[in-house]
Amino acid sequence: MKVLTSVQMREIDRKTIEEIGIPGPVLMENAGFQIVRAVKKRFPDVRKEAFVVVAGKGNNGGDGLVVARHLLNQGASPQVFLLAAKDEVKGDAVVNLRIAQNIGLEIIPAHTPELWQANRRDLMRATVIVDAIFGTGLLNPLEGLYAQAVDDINKSRAFKVAVDIPSGLSSDTFQVIGPSVKADLTVALAAPKIAHIFPPAADRVGELVIAGISIPDFLFEDPGLTLDLVERKDVAVFFQKRKRDTHKGSYGNLLIVAGSWGKTGAAALAGKAALKMGAGLVTVATAGSALAAIAKTMDELMTEPLPETQERTISAAAVPKMLALLKGKNGLLLGPGLSTHPETAEFVISLLSKVKVPVVIDADGLNVLAQRFDVLSALPKPAVLTPHPGEFARLTGFSTQDVLDRRLDLVPAFAKEHGVYLVLKGYRTLIGAPDGRVFVNPTGNPGMATAGSGDVLSGMIASQVIQEKDTLGAVLSAVYAHGLCGDLAAEKNGEKTLSAGDLIKFLPRAIKELE
Repeated sequence: MKVLTSVQMREIDRKTIEEIGIPGPVLMENAGFQIVRAVKKRFPDVRKEAFVVVAGKGNNGGDGLVVARHLLNQGASPQVFLLAAKDEVKGDAVVNLRIAQNIGLEIIPAHTPELWQANRRDLMRATVIVDAIFGTGLLNPLEGLYAQAVDDINKSRAFKVAVDIPSGLSSDTFQVIGPSVKADLTVALAAPKIAHIFPPAADRVGELVIAGISIPDFLFEDPGLTLDLVERKDVAVFFQKRKRDTHKGSYGNLLIVAGSWGKTGAAALAGKAALKMGAGLVTVATAGSALAAIAKTMDELMTEPLPETQERTISAAAVPKMLALLKGKNGLLLGPGLSTHPETAEFVISLLSKVKVPVVIDADGLNVLAQRFDVLSALPKPAVLTPHPGEFARLTGFSTQDVLDRRLDLVPAFAKEHGVYLVLKGYRTLIGAPDGRVFVNPTGNPGMATAGSGDVLSGMIASQVIQEKDTLGAVLSAVYAHGLCGDLAAEKNGEKTLSAGDLIKFLPRAIKELE
């Protein structure tokens, strides 16, 4: 599902109206109908509710007038607070204002602070408020009457429904630019926008419903629309039941290079996650002194000791053995718990220049790459990098705050420049593909902000990469399943107590659901 900017949405609207021939008032009628439909799922008997529609002068207000008309036709008694003089209403909203007047809808002038204040009591008596003041085109913070209206809407105890986007948010940024409605339900029209998806703006959206308004699907297939929201149906194909005539070799042989003294847990979590994700064979190669601690965590994990430094991290002398171990393997996961010891860093750089199989690089593997940026151009293809914002900051030279603020631009630019798949971890994990496309993962919760969660993810991604021919699909499906594990764990036990081990515990259930 595409995530659009206001400019992209306007262009799709234009093509729908001018090239396809669907009139604007028809789209407005469809929008109002879909909003009422969403409202009725929560309030089946609209006659019992006191509805107030707060409408602006543009098309968003026109959508609100259609909502009010449908509610009236179904037995409710909605009031419309119009934040504009009637002769200021413009566009297709004019049609619906005329219809509203002709059928006797109660339209209350509220286009001055005095008029708003005089009728404010009716707003406070409402049980459902429909916010139809501003749509997706807002760029500047609300002031004056509009800011007052938003403030009063937020003070009301009513259930708040936003038409397309909560008024006061700018659809093109995840920042909150000024006063804005805090909705309980937002009905996004045709497609989600950036503010719907990413916090802190998304925290104002409440429950998000995407409503079709009869815009043809092929208009969303423009290659210039590069931001997608991953849906369950997109990844379900990667969790189909297995054929009967297969064996462990059918599902890949993964080599994990991870762990050091004191950091054995990272290697164990990655290995266990890879096996539970369906890899046929998983071997963890680690510093010799760390092997026993890893081996005892799961009987099915194979292990290999590697030469180590005095600090009991993997030594540069381990490269020849590693190249021998890679024979017959279908993929490599490098990084969890390795450390950035100078000799270990030398080992990583030397090994990466010789690897011929798909590679997933995480944690300390990324920290080593940040010290030797030139190695990025020599990575095997495909390569998957899985940084958190701090690691990505080190890779790019930006600050962590810059990464967070500019991630929608930085992720695709980095992935395209270096020809890698980039997984920027966090709430609403972003996945950048080498062709410049970006995908937003919708699963997961704050309980997953815990030690080891990333190690589990890297194991799941590497496991999917060796099982699937479609690298992008493998990465998207692993990230989606990882978040789903967290959601299932949080549903069962709450977010606060969630640990990385819980993600592995709930992985079988997540896969079963996706099957």
